[in-house]
Amino acid sequence: MSAEPAPLHTLEYGDHGPRVVFCHGLFGQGRNWSTLGRALADEHRVTLVDLPHHGRSPWRDRFDYVAMADEIAGLLDPADPVTLVGHSMGGKAAMIAALRHPERIARLCVVDIAPVAYAGGRGEFEGFVEAMNSLDLAALPDRAAADAAMAESVEDPGVRAFLLQNLRREGDGWRWQMNLEVLGAQLGDLGGWPEAALADVAPYDGPVLWIAGADSRYVRDEHTEAMRALFPQVHRVRVKNAGHWVHSEQPAVFEQVLRRFLAS
Repeated sequence: MSAEPAPLHTLEYGDHGPRVVFCHGLFGQGRNWSTLGRALADEHRVTLVDLPHHGRSPWRDRFDYVAMADEIAGLLDPADPVTLVGHSMGGKAAMIAALRHPERIARLCVVDIAPVAYAGGRGEFEGFVEAMNSLDLAALPDRAAADAAMAESVEDPGVRAFLLQNLRREGDGWRWQMNLEVLGAQLGDLGGWPEAALADVAPYDGPVLWIAGADSRYVRDEHTEAMRALFPQVHRVRVKNAGHWVHSEQPAVFEQVLRRFLAS
């Protein structure tokens, strides 16, 4: 009899109030939400999830949105439905979890992503994968050297810092904490949407907050029809002076918008 797969790693904040569960984007970790999680812990029980292939969670043989969504749902108790928040990749997984397991999710917040397959699929993340793969981890003296080596191909220092949070010491060398081989090979699937697997699911009828960065290309007006078809109670908020990482670019605004949704 095969062993059960290892569970996803989580961080918890707060000991009272409704439960809020956060899912990060590609190359992220649950602790990317730590500042917001600690802030919300005054009124909520907060769970930050390391998604499969990321952070301290186990790696799987391949990337699969439906399997990821089911693993997220496995952390949730239908007797205690949650607010599920997901950004980018985590937003797609959160949407699928709500569609497949609506009894576990009281409300949904989707951050800067739509339920669509993006043309090309790979986008800027292909360049990030190439930059990370170009590092000679065995010869790397320190994290500063890694930052310098990636500076030409990843110009934004904030994005480099985000990627390099995954670099971990291992003996005399370094390793990537996330499953760079699988994630890099399946970038097309990451940009996709498993429409066939969701053909028979009913729309999710709970309240949905759809937060987009005004400068982001991931949420556009032409995506509204697809979003409303699956999530008829959706309300979209566009945050000024923010791109794809809206929650880190405008954290105070993001917290205010989310708190309003949680209290509604």
